[in-house]
Amino acid sequence: METSKLPEKIKEARAQSKKRKFLQSFDLVVNLKDIDLKKTESQFEDIVVLPGGRGKKLKIAAIVDKELGAEAQKNCSLVLLRENFAKIKAEPKKIKKYAAENDVFIAQANIMPEIAAVFGRYLAPRNKMPNPKAGCVVPPTAKLEPVVQRLNNVVIVKVKKSKSVQVPVGTEDSKDEDIAKNIIAVYDSLRRHLQRPDQQIRSVLLKTTMGKTVKLE
Repeated sequence: METSKLPEKIKEARAQSKKRKFLQSFDLVVNLKDIDLKKTESQFEDIVVLPGGRGKKLKIAAIVDKELGAEAQKNCSLVLLRENFAKIKAEPKKIKKYAAENDVFIAQANIMPEIAAVFGRYLAPRNKMPNPKAGCVVPPTAKLEPVVQRLNNVVIVKVKKSKSVQVPVGTEDSKDEDIAKNIIAVYDSLRRHLQRPDQQIRSVLLKTTMGKTVKLE
C-alpha cells in the first residue's frame, strides 16, 4: 500500500459518499487469501489503539458489583449491577436491547463467571463480551475514566472465522491526516501477524458506511 497516496484516496472516498442523517464511519476493509483458518497458527487477534482517534465516543456499558458502582455511573452510558442480576436475567428482551444499544461492555473481573452466565448468550453473538485483551475486564479497585478514554480509541483486528477484516478508522468528522494514521496502524498490525503478508493480502479498501469502496491496494 502506497501511504503517500492515502490523502487523495481518502478524499476520493469522501466524494463517493452522499451526506446522510447520521455520522458515517470510515471503514478499512482488508481481504485476505492463501490463509487456512482451520489452523490455529493462522488465526490472530490484535488490539490496536488508533493514533488519530476513533472520531466519535462509543457507548460503553459497565457490568459491575457495588465496589465499582459509583465509578461506573460517572463514566459509562449504562450500569448493570450484580445485585440486580436475577431481575435482569428474567428480562431477556431488555438484555438484547442493552446489547444492541451499547458498543462495548466493561466487566468487573471477580464476577466474570456470573456475567457470562447472565449475559453471555446475548453479548457473545455480537462480539461484545468484555474482552480482557482490550482492557475491558477490570479489578474492583479500577479507575474507569482512563479505561473508557482508551476504549474510545481502540479497535480489534481479528482473523479467526473470516478472510475479510473490517474495522473503523475514523468518521466523516475526522481529519484526513488522522484517518491516514489510523489506516497505517491497522494495516501494519495485519502485516505483523500474517506469515506472508505480501502474498496473503488480496486487497485493501476504504469506504464510508453507505459509500462506495475505494481501492488502496
